[in-house]
Amino acid sequence: MAINYNLSKVYALSDNDPEFVNEILTLFVTEVPDDLQQIKEGIKKKDHKHAYAYAHKIKPTLDLMGLNVAFEEILQIEAWTKAEGKKKDIKETFKSVKKQVNDAIKEIKKDFNL
Repeated sequence: MAINYNLSKVYALSDNDPEFVNEILTLFVTEVPDDLQQIKEGIKKKDHKHAYAYAHKIKPTLDLMGLNVAFEEILQIEAWTKAEGKKKDIKETFKSVKKQVNDAIKEIKKDFNL
């Protein structure tokens, strides 16, 4: 039961096509963890451009999946990369995004047998 995510935008986009919804969910579950790892690497190495590229990549996905807080936090990460901020300033924000995504993935896998 969707507690950590909201698929209303996914269903609207897909015209309630369950196959399309399943494809979106599969992509979310398989690709976003890798993208988060890339953001983490960028933060760790102070490679702001790298972190920005992957934060920017997952931003629409977080919005589509109804992860509103994570979406707002990814905007903060983007702003941090543009300002070339210090690592310590963004670590907690990144941890929060990662936790929300992982919670949503766990729930989606259970809810959709992925």
